[in-house]
Amino acid sequence: MIGAGVVGLSVGWLLSQQGHAVLLVDPALETGQNSEAGSSAALGLLMAQVFRRSSGRGWRLRQQSLALWQAWRVQLEQRGEPIPYRPGLLQLAGNEEEWLAQQRLAEQRQHQGLPLKLLDAAALRALQPCLPSSAAGGLLSPLDGQIDPQPAMQALLNDGRRHGLQTLACKALQLERGSRGPEQRWCIHTEAGRHQSQWLVIAAGLASPALISPLGHERPQSPVLGQALELQLPAGCDASAWPGSLSWGGINLVPRPGQRLWLGATVEPGVSTGSLEALTNLRELGGEAPTWLAEAEVLRHWQGLRARPDNRPAPLIEDLEPGLLLTSGHYRNGVLLAPASAAWVAEQIAREEP
Repeated sequence: MIGAGVVGLSVGWLLSQQGHAVLLVDPALETGQNSEAGSSAALGLLMAQVFRRSSGRGWRLRQQSLALWQAWRVQLEQRGEPIPYRPGLLQLAGNEEEWLAQQRLAEQRQHQGLPLKLLDAAALRALQPCLPSSAAGGLLSPLDGQIDPQPAMQALLNDGRRHGLQTLACKALQLERGSRGPEQRWCIHTEAGRHQSQWLVIAAGLASPALISPLGHERPQSPVLGQALELQLPAGCDASAWPGSLSWGGINLVPRPGQRLWLGATVEPGVSTGSLEALTNLRELGGEAPTWLAEAEVLRHWQGLRARPDNRPAPLIEDLEPGLLLTSGHYRNGVLLAPASAAWVAEQIAREEP
């Protein structure tokens, strides 16, 4: 398989657990994720039960992934590979219309037996450090949360290798259909030579279209850059007192150990270098930054390119032809949807097994 971002590592890890022989190809296995990788921009928010829809593919994938992440974290921790996790997600309503929509969603979730909780403006004002004063209310999902992406990816890689996952830190150059029967129906040409396999999984993000296009599969994807910041909060400010991570007008605020905070991520289509205007808007929380946030010290600034499918809903999870599976274009939900994507791949392979 090709691609060692969070989706590719999830697929490789799960298949290795099931006893499959897996070769994972990606130069990032040696060099680490670069700014062109979607996983580089990820903050790891798991927005599943606060998803506005209550049916359809997106809803099902999110609920499946949330349950799988819970199970995977327990399994990996038992093997000495803990994944940092912060429970809880609070979505803030920027106006009365959004607040009414949150109330309707909370009522729907109650009928589904899901424990979403409404916080009115008075309840929000009681939280410290203080939130944007214009917040009309908020919807708290205690079962959603945030996973630290980089340790999660390392845990999947480490445990996968212990269970037989093979890795090749080089670039995939070309894909070729094999001619020696189903056991060798695919060939990957890499910088290190040729590798044949029965199944080929493409989880290479923005590099995926160029790999599958020569085979007659057009699945264009466009880059959407995301910038993020790590902040050191002023003395006396500890965002870990919040009931979870926050989402405000498309900006996410993730409490971190040591009175730090992640702030991200921007949505900048079609660019490779983030704009100062977008970064300033992020830093100022769209003009709603409380004083403590404005006074915070910037410790780190990073960015990554998310792959968004053109004229198709995200993500692209498709059986393109016998033995060729695509799981790419997860856009802003790569961390959230990685387990469900891996489970889908495993299901396709199981269907063909005798």
